[in-house]
Amino acid sequence: MGVEHYLKELLYRYNCVVVPSFGAFLTQKKSAVVHKASNTLYPPSKTLSFNAQLTSNDGLLVSYIAEAEKTDYETMLAQVGEQVAVWQKQLKQGERLLLEAIGELWLNKEGKIQFQPSEQENYLTTSFGLSAFVSAPITREVLKEEVVSMEEKIPFTITPEKRAQTAFRPYLKYAAIFLLTLATGATAYRAYRQGLYQQQIVRSAAEQQVSKQIQEATFFDAAPLELPTLRLEATSKERAFDSAKKIHHVVAGAFRFKKNAERKIQQLKKSGFNPSYIGTNPFGLHMVTYDSFTDAETALTALRKIKRTQSPDAWLKSVE
Repeated sequence: MGVEHYLKELLYRYNCVVVPSFGAFLTQKKSAVVHKASNTLYPPSKTLSFNAQLTSNDGLLVSYIAEAEKTDYETMLAQVGEQVAVWQKQLKQGERLLLEAIGELWLNKEGKIQFQPSEQENYLTTSFGLSAFVSAPITREVLKEEVVSMEEKIPFTITPEKRAQTAFRPYLKYAAIFLLTLATGATAYRAYRQGLYQQQIVRSAAEQQVSKQIQEATFFDAAPLELPTLRLEATSKERAFDSAKKIHHVVAGAFRFKKNAERKIQQLKKSGFNPSYIGTNPFGLHMVTYDSFTDAETALTALRKIKRTQSPDAWLKSVE
C-alpha cells in the first residue's frame, strides 16, 4: 500500500487532503504566468503546500484507501498510522522524506517540518496536457535594431529642393500628416493595451489574495481559544431567560462523510457520553457533540473536563 499514491489521486479532486496525525496537503489555483526573460508561457496550475497543524482525521484519505484496497475502515486506519510512524521516524533521524510527484519534506533546526513541492505534476485538471511554451522574440524588434544601426553608419545628406519639385510638396505634407496620425494612434492603442494588461495583473493578484484568505478560513483547524469567564450579577429571571435562549454544545468533531459522524456517535455512547448529531456547518461538515447543555457554566465545566481527559480539540458552540 502506497499512501502517497492515493494522496496524489485525491489532490486532483480536493483542495485539502489530511494525513491523520501527520499533516495536510493543500492546493491553490494559480493563473498562467509569462516569464519575460525566457519568453516562456506557463499554463494555469495548482500550487501545493503543507500544513503540519492540520492533523485531525476527517476520514477522506482512509475511506478512499479502504475502498480501493477492499478492506474495512479500522484496519486501513491502523495501516496508515503505521506508515505515518515510519515517516516521522525518518524525519527525526535527519533524513529527507521524498513523496513521488508530491514533494520533499525535512525538519529544520527548530524541529519544524519544511516542504518543497514537486514541479513535475500539475494538479489542475483543466490544464491537463498543457506544458510550458517557449516563444521566439518578435522579428520586428530585431529589424528595428538593424535599422537603427544602419542609420548610425550611413549619413543622410539634405539638399535644397528645386523649383520644379514644388508641385509635389502638398503630397509630401499630407503623407507626413498621415504617418504622424498613424504613429499617434498606434502609440495610444499600445498604451491602452498595456493599461488593460496591468489591470488584469492587479485583478489576478486580488483574486489570489481573496482565495488565500478563504482557504485559511476554511481549513485552519486550531481549537478556539478558551477566554476567561467574566461573572456579572444578574437577577434570577434574567438567568432563566438566558438559559432558555441558548443551547451550548460541546463539539467532538466535524466530518466530511456522515457515516463517519455516525460511527463517532456510537463510540461516544460506549464511553458514557450523551452525543448527538447537530447538522452541518457552513462548509458542509457533519458535526457531532459530546453533550449539550442549557446552562453556560455547566457547559464550560464539561468542556474543561473533556479537554483534560478526552481531547484537547473539543470546543464549545452556542446556538440560540
